[in-house]
Amino acid sequence: MSHKPQTPAEKSHLPEYATEVIVIGVSLGLYGFIKLTERVEDGDTRGFDHVLLLMFRNPGQLADPVGPAWLEVVVRDITALGGLITLALLTTAACGYLWLTYKYRLAIFVAGCVAGGALLNTLLKSFIERPRPDIVPHGTSAALSSFPSGHAMMSAIVFLTLGALLAYASDTTRVKVYFLSWSVLLTVLVGVSRVYLGVHWPTDVIAGWIGGATWAMLCLLASRVIVPASDNLGPG
Repeated sequence: MSHKPQTPAEKSHLPEYATEVIVIGVSLGLYGFIKLTERVEDGDTRGFDHVLLLMFRNPGQLADPVGPAWLEVVVRDITALGGLITLALLTTAACGYLWLTYKYRLAIFVAGCVAGGALLNTLLKSFIERPRPDIVPHGTSAALSSFPSGHAMMSAIVFLTLGALLAYASDTTRVKVYFLSWSVLLTVLVGVSRVYLGVHWPTDVIAGWIGGATWAMLCLLASRVIVPASDNLGPG
């Protein structure tokens, strides 16, 4: 049986089953974030946070993370991937590429999604105002409050959004899996690095992952209405 190539219009829109899956994912994400926030504010996650955070420290030497000295340097490099400047540069580069290839509305849409996610994270931090961990020394500088983790949430938004765009542009399943796998891996590594360096409680990072993934899925749904068929990333 011959495979009929997709037209640009067909490639630019999600199939109905995918939309339904994303709607379910968004609903579960919102529910999970709200429930986790409630448990954090009630203090129910304190034991879990303490145990998991201390797993990354040598017993009796809480200032010393587990592993060789070079590992801490590597983890600092990894955590920088989720920093504001790095993500801003990556988003600017991606949007610049979209603009140069005449995907003007998609470029503006991606920039708006990332900027909106950053604003949402700032508002959540200001509203919840959870203190940073105080049971171990911090391995890097940190600003604002702790919940949700800005690095975890923003890396999820940027990496998952760009990974989804690149995957959607490909007709090959293994290439789709490749892009999505890297976007998930980078998101996970950045989040874990924040706990390893002692600047976030584990539940801060989990909330960041949930919030970022949920926001990315909401943006994907919104793209069906906002981004025209001519702005697809596929060939043709």
